[in-house]
Amino acid sequence: MTTLLLVRHGETPWNREGRVQGWAATGLTDRGHEQAQALGAWLGAAHTVDRVLASDLERTRVTAATAREAAGGLPEPTLEPSLRERGFGVYQGFPAEEMVDRFPEYDRSNSILTLDVDPLNGESVEAFLDRVERAWQGVTDAVADGETAVVVTHGGVLKLVLGMLTDRQPREALGRASPPNCSVTEVRLDGDPELIRFGATPWRD
Repeated sequence: MTTLLLVRHGETPWNREGRVQGWAATGLTDRGHEQAQALGAWLGAAHTVDRVLASDLERTRVTAATAREAAGGLPEPTLEPSLRERGFGVYQGFPAEEMVDRFPEYDRSNSILTLDVDPLNGESVEAFLDRVERAWQGVTDAVADGETAVVVTHGGVLKLVLGMLTDRQPREALGRASPPNCSVTEVRLDGDPELIRFGATPWRD
């Protein structure tokens, strides 16, 4: 059985404050570290992990390292910039609730992750989707038959992957809430990719 375990990073201060995060070098809160430790303990007990890939941003690197230590020795992560969150350019760092006042082009009735807004010095949704599609192909090509791989990434990436697996349009996929911090999305790769669960937290059970 070939399995991908796609993990969102642990909680960050900007998650807690409701700030647009993008490519910011944000670390984890104490709660985020606890989430990553619980995730790692669960991975070590429930799976034999053959491969770990992670976005190269700080919050994913710290999540992967903390989980690795708690699991008692997962493989060293391979860092992949293509697994980053969307680049939000000038929006980065602002509380989402202030976006309407600061950026008139931002329509509060839509998410800033929709197709309607291309942030200055950031990524359009088209560019983000193209990057994630290429990253997904690279990940699935890298995982050998019978392996279990862990991929530590971001909420926006996970929502686009969900859209690809369920034939949802990018607008629809990105309009939903991000999965919980340190949640696990499980995909089987034997034959056509099969979504087993999205945004689960088995380490809480």
